[in-house]
Amino acid sequence: MARKLLKVKPVTVSQVAAILRSLGEENLDQFQHRTLDYASKFSKISPEASEKLLDELVKEAGLDEEIAVQIVNCMPRGIEELRVFLAGGRRIVETSKLEMILSLLDKYRGEE
Repeated sequence: MARKLLKVKPVTVSQVAAILRSLGEENLDQFQHRTLDYASKFSKISPEASEKLLDELVKEAGLDEEIAVQIVNCMPRGIEELRVFLAGGRRIVETSKLEMILSLLDKYRGEE
């Protein structure tokens, strides 16, 4: 049965694991099983928490959704680590904004 692509949306690693689990492990092919294994091992926070954090990073910090997904996947702990994700643009990100992003991450860090 051919499947039709409805929408492309960046998702976090923990959301990938949740999506694959929802399909039922017995229904997954070899590639999907490997992806589920990887996603389960490398998820930093729960799918629910990652969705909330992603929403906050986009709305409160004004980040692009794709960059926000990468930040949630890695959960950087310091300003220098965080700068790596934001270095692609030509503009300089203020330290106060970076600190605000880190405080959002810290809110959800307890689940690591």
